[in-house]
Amino acid sequence: MDLKEKTTEKLNQELNGLKVITGALIGVLGVLLIFCLYGIMTKEDNAFFISMIVVPIALSAIIPINYGKIKKIKTELKSRE
Repeated sequence: MDLKEKTTEKLNQELNGLKVITGALIGVLGVLLIFCLYGIMTKEDNAFFISMIVVPIALSAIIPINYGKIKKIKTELKSRE
């Protein structure tokens, strides 16, 4: 569904949801990255931590996509004022 077809209330709900999801994703990926780096530096057998560090790096590509969606929604809401 195009942004122009959605109501202002629906867009505000979607904007708030994206903000919450993006914030939670940043938090979880940050904790996972710190956990993996700590494990690599302190554990002798660090193969698990080396393989797990790929997850936050790969999933961090979602963050700019969400910010792009947030920016589009904000632009649409501003144009309706």
